[in-house]
Amino acid sequence: MKPIIAPSILSANFAYLAKDIEMINNSEAEWIHIDIMDGVFVPNISFGFPVLKFVAELSEKPLDVHLMIVNPEKFVNEVKALGAHVMNVHYEACPHIHRVIQQIREAGMEPAVTINPGTPVSLLKDIIRDVYMVLIMSVNPGFGGQKFIEHSVDKVKELRALIEETGSKALIEVDGGVNKETGALLVEAGADVLVAGSAIFSAPDPRRMIVDLKNL
Repeated sequence: MKPIIAPSILSANFAYLAKDIEMINNSEAEWIHIDIMDGVFVPNISFGFPVLKFVAELSEKPLDVHLMIVNPEKFVNEVKALGAHVMNVHYEACPHIHRVIQQIREAGMEPAVTINPGTPVSLLKDIIRDVYMVLIMSVNPGFGGQKFIEHSVDKVKELRALIEETGSKALIEVDGGVNKETGALLVEAGADVLVAGSAIFSAPDPRRMIVDLKNL
């Protein structure tokens, strides 16, 4: 089965954001990945809901909204208002992660949970059957264009084993340093969804790169 490709607009050209979204709309990518950063949970600030409203209006693809922020549960309604398909929160930012998962699902979105490079897969055991997807960060969150952390491939394998062991139907998503080389390793390890930013938007032909990633 071919991976789902979710271009990350964090690497798009913000001066021509509408053009880049149109490119994604006309590509074989299935989702648009949106990173929201608050400068607290991660050392960077990306964009807020006024910009995201514009993105949502232009996008013809489901939105995969990744909140790299503290207290993400405060923004369930705002993310829902965008028409988001997936609301993704960090395990590390949610002391009551099971409750947040329930809030997201009750709002009519698919709940996903992200783990940072230093967070072990084993911590997901008690919630793995409750989530639509798990996102493994293969770089430290906060900035695009970072070098891929090779241990992430082993984490994907470990997560795939946990999913099969528990009978979960959760998808495995990976974000950070994803290109054709690392993407091939991740798909082989069991990844279902590849988030790619720099690899797509820095490519001479972004739509061709999306096809190449999809055919890994």
